[in-house]
Amino acid sequence: MKNSSTLAYQKTKDSLDLEINKIYQQGNFNGFSVSIVNDESTLYQNGFGYSDVKEKQPYTINTIQNIASISKTLVGISLLKAQELGKLNLDDPIQKYLPFKIVNPNFPQKPITIRQLATHTSSILDNEFYLSKNYFLKPNQNLTDAKLTFDDEQVFNPSDSIITMSVFLKNVLSEHGKWNTNSFSSHQPGTMYEYSNVGTALAAFIIEQATGQEFSMFTKEYILKPLQMNDSGWKYEDIQFSKFSRLYENPETVLPYYLSATYPDGGFITSSNDLSKYLTELIKGYNGKGTILSQKSYKEYFTPQLTAFHFTERNTQNPYNESYNVGIFMGFGYTGYIGHTGGDPGVMSMMFFDPKNNLGRIMIFNTNFSDKKGNDAFYGIWNVLEKYQSAFNK
Repeated sequence: MKNSSTLAYQKTKDSLDLEINKIYQQGNFNGFSVSIVNDESTLYQNGFGYSDVKEKQPYTINTIQNIASISKTLVGISLLKAQELGKLNLDDPIQKYLPFKIVNPNFPQKPITIRQLATHTSSILDNEFYLSKNYFLKPNQNLTDAKLTFDDEQVFNPSDSIITMSVFLKNVLSEHGKWNTNSFSSHQPGTMYEYSNVGTALAAFIIEQATGQEFSMFTKEYILKPLQMNDSGWKYEDIQFSKFSRLYENPETVLPYYLSATYPDGGFITSSNDLSKYLTELIKGYNGKGTILSQKSYKEYFTPQLTAFHFTERNTQNPYNESYNVGIFMGFGYTGYIGHTGGDPGVMSMMFFDPKNNLGRIMIFNTNFSDKKGNDAFYGIWNVLEKYQSAFNK
């Protein structure tokens, strides 16, 4: 006979599954996975819907896909690990590590630092070429059913035109780069929070230059392997592709498999099962008990770096938005939640924890939404997870 705690857990899980399924039945998303974790383990996780609608392939806790900007939090961990290893210092000027010159032409005498990249205050912007020259079709895929633009603005370039992160960054940021238009803001480096995907990729490129190790391999050695995130990686060749979800612009429109030159800003491929291990580690790190960084590094990672001075406007509407303050590529909501959101073609994701109770939540979706109905369903699921999280934490 099952003991009472097992029965209570199953009853809570069944109730939560039922409530999430009810929202899923509204038809806003094809497939997604969710989890609740604390500072010790994963308390609850499940998948809903389909990773491939046409093939009726279920979306599970082991289904993998890219998770968009939650990826940036791994760049922050990697910067601090590289600093621990003595390979760089966050307050170094970026030029110390670069093979080409990058300066804000409006402030040529003001060096940009690594810390400014990590806090989105570098004055580096995402220009129009970020959308038009950065995303590429995965080689050797059947494109019969897939839509080859996203939001009619973003282009998936042919797979035979794939360029490296280094080439993209040089073209878009170096003094004489062919795509260097509107790449820098009119604010002096270090003064204004301006969210930058390109700045994130540059930070990862600096890690490569400083350590002599490709960024994807650096994270594998210092994050993925220690945390046993065995289904995760940055490139298609690093993962088991049969587990990869199809991605959808909306429930009816399938997108191609794609990759980007600036992959560290949003290209991390993982499952809710693996990402849950990572979030548990982050909560441990926040509490001085982490294993992949020292206490000192975690303290820096989680220290809010900015003040009201750095913002033209701060997000005080959504507590789950990372644009109220920032650690080292780690976001803070205005009510104290710590984590990050993500959005990319066919991807919506959220990962936050509450430092007051050490409980964290994750959602990974394979379908975009663009209307209030989708937004309400997305946050509806998030709120249902919150409603049940304490019951799992007994």
